[in-house]
Amino acid sequence: MNTKVDAIINKNKEAMLNTLVELLKIKSLKAEPEKNAPYGKGIRQALDYMLDKAKEMGFEVIDMDGHAGCIDYGTGEEMLGIMVHLDVVPEGIGWKHPPFSATIEDDKIYARGAVDDKGPAVSALYALAAIKEAGLKTKRRIRIIAGCDEESGWGCMDHYKQHGEVPHLAFSPDGEYPVVNAEKGILRASFYKKFKSNIRIHSGSRANVIANDAVAELPIPYEAAKAALGDLANGHEGFTIDVQAICGGTKLTVTGKGGHASMPHLGKNALQKALELLSKLPLADEDKATVEYMHSLMKMEYHAQGFGLDFTDESGRTTFNAGVLYWDENGISDFSIDMRCPITMKLEDVLKVLEEKFSHIGLKLYDSELKDGLFVPADSELVKSLLKVYADRTGTNPKPLAIGGGTYARAFKNAVAFGCEDLSKKGSIVHMPNEHISIEDMMFNTYCIADAIIALACE
Repeated sequence: MNTKVDAIINKNKEAMLNTLVELLKIKSLKAEPEKNAPYGKGIRQALDYMLDKAKEMGFEVIDMDGHAGCIDYGTGEEMLGIMVHLDVVPEGIGWKHPPFSATIEDDKIYARGAVDDKGPAVSALYALAAIKEAGLKTKRRIRIIAGCDEESGWGCMDHYKQHGEVPHLAFSPDGEYPVVNAEKGILRASFYKKFKSNIRIHSGSRANVIANDAVAELPIPYEAAKAALGDLANGHEGFTIDVQAICGGTKLTVTGKGGHASMPHLGKNALQKALELLSKLPLADEDKATVEYMHSLMKMEYHAQGFGLDFTDESGRTTFNAGVLYWDENGISDFSIDMRCPITMKLEDVLKVLEEKFSHIGLKLYDSELKDGLFVPADSELVKSLLKVYADRTGTNPKPLAIGGGTYARAFKNAVAFGCEDLSKKGSIVHMPNEHISIEDMMFNTYCIADAIIALACE
């Protein structure tokens, strides 16, 4: 801790809050590419805002063709990287305030991206600004790398690694406190099946988001559907289930609870629940076989038990999330899943198992993405330094963590996640409705990031 730096951070509290509010108001969702905006206009706007603010503070900035932005400070042969991202997942439903209004209530800022990851991005900028204003000498250069495609395909990091300098060591404030030194591998896979269908299902938005809702339209008389589904008030805790008569049949709507795919047990997956309910209905032959088989594999489970892929090692246990299902008269156009796999599992082998299992009902793979996990030893300079930073700031005796979430840390060899959630105090609100960050946490994160920069890059 440095009292001078802390004092500067405190002085800049209102400016930092205003910067965060304005950044959160920008709807930085991935969209169609435009000139110098490979991930769409909204993300380009967020990147411009971040870089312009850094310029105002006197930093050197680099625009990496709209894929990412770099904010540089200090001298030294080696570089410390701080990796943040400006894109966000879709807002979903169930908000008490508009998700891009950045409404402040009870000293909390409500907005999509408040925690993941615009709040930490602004904290990193103001932490570096405080170190600059304090005049601390550096032994390593510091670079904030603001990526623009973390939530989708990581094209930003691919571009950066092709054209930018690889940091000697790095951290990403996009995970958990105290320090995450192990991250499970990530597998995302999308399947399709072409056939003549009599049902319509629409559920979910992204593979890495727990499906919050599912809507199915069925050619089954309303009374028959109600009779087959039985008493919907029992056995479905945490879900809202609505059955309505429509022209030509029945509409089934399931509402659950969204969240981050790496922690599926914290949500209520409406897609999986919808398949469970549909498996009880008298559907036509191919529709019925497909629904029943998909449900038999997934049930309401979170650890891929039905696939024979439930394993645990030092990085944690396998998790499984069914994120998207689009089904119309031509069959299934998109069924996308997200898995977080222990680091000792080979992702290529996991994908083969998925393909083999789904092939029994005619589902074919059309897209996949594999990201290997990471592990940085607890006795490394990086992990030891960050643990000490957190211990000194909190008066605790912390141990490094292993998580299922995927951060930019896995983009480089010597990198970890450092904050900015503390799940020992409260559950995660990342990717959920009413995502928010308290002003107190915003300040704490800024202190911690400044401490980390001092420990790793200052004399």
